[in-house]
Amino acid sequence: MGFLSDTTHFHIFTWVVGVIVFLVAAVMANGTKGKKITHMIARLFYVLILISGVALFIKGMDYGRGAEYGIKFLLGLLTIGMMEMVLVRSTKGKPVTMFWILFFVFFFATMFFGFKLPMGFEFF
Repeated sequence: MGFLSDTTHFHIFTWVVGVIVFLVAAVMANGTKGKKITHMIARLFYVLILISGVALFIKGMDYGRGAEYGIKFLLGLLTIGMMEMVLVRSTKGKPVTMFWILFFVFFFATMFFGFKLPMGFEFF
């Protein structure tokens, strides 16, 4: 259970930090060196989120709930995609309202699936 617990905690740590870094980068002024650096840090955390997510997805197969873990993995990919679209399009001065909406929809759907599945936390 040690690896499973460590992987789950690492995954939660990476997405929490990744979302915070994303939000910091999103509110920074365009064209600043700080925004570019923060965006690159966010991309590093996207990779860490994906690596830990793949480890959880593979471990999720042991529970016989591969389809649900697959849906969660897909929602996570879409969430990261919307995060990147918000940052890239805002840097280019293009509208990002739809991508913000999609980010929040995918983010909360991913959280719902993640906490609902056996390796998630039980709040109630």
